[in-house]
Amino acid sequence: MIRSAVVSDVPVIHAMIRELAEYEKVPHEARATEEQLREALFGERPAAFAHLAVTEEGEAVGFSLWFLSFSTWRGVHGIYLEDLYVRPGVRGGGHGKALLRELARICVERGYERLEWSVLKWNEPTIAFYEALGARPQDEWSVYRLTEGALAELGGE
Repeated sequence: MIRSAVVSDVPVIHAMIRELAEYEKVPHEARATEEQLREALFGERPAAFAHLAVTEEGEAVGFSLWFLSFSTWRGVHGIYLEDLYVRPGVRGGGHGKALLRELARICVERGYERLEWSVLKWNEPTIAFYEALGARPQDEWSVYRLTEGALAELGGE
């Protein structure tokens, strides 16, 4: 079952973000606090949204965290999927697909024309999963990022 996250889900979402960072071999980069997540997801002006995959018993076993993007070429919003994570013990049970299906449903319902995300190039099982759903890599684009010192230097000019 997939459901929208509620405020009381913040601790489990935070825990799964930490698990995802461990899986991606960068636990030191997952610095967001529960309070930051609570504000981003449920504050006065939410910046992001989340869904949970839950078992019949109500246990959260996966999540998606996303925000709206905008295409100047298409003139409409899209969804950028920041994180998709399913706990290792239940992978292969359809939870990841169900989370993506829910985001695709939202796109179709709202007239959004894109559902996009990034995946690490070494994560071959996940790439195979995405491609089996019909997703295709955007090889002509490279992701760039400014953080920490470079961001501060450019922003301080």
